[in-house]
Amino acid sequence: QVQVVPSGGGLVQPGGSLRLSCAASGSILGLNAMGWYRQHPGEERELVATISRSGSVNYADSVKGRFTISRDNAKNMVSLQMNSLKPEDTAVYYCKMTITNYYYPSGYDYWGRGTQVTVSS
Repeated sequence: QVQVVPSGGGLVQPGGSLRLSCAASGSILGLNAMGWYRQHPGEERELVATISRSGSVNYADSVKGRFTISRDNAKNMVSLQMNSLKPEDTAVYYCKMTITNYYYPSGYDYWGRGTQVTVSS
């Protein structure tokens, strides 16, 4: 069993900052690629940022220069630092962690519970 627990969501004014984190626990042999996604009401979930095992990062055009994804393998954690937040960043944010274990030696995508980020004055 693997659990992925998010933290850091909340309400912030435009121009403000928030830091989201997800920590995994349970049966873990290794962490592969990880990422952050978000979903606006009535829309499909979209990719925000990804980070590979080697630390290579990729960002959606809408967040480049404002968001930073990072990983801490020792803590089984992925984080998303969000700066210069805009109202259009308001969404439910989800982390995804590709984890290898005995049952999924090639890796399996584990999703964290969504956390609400609201950017409003």
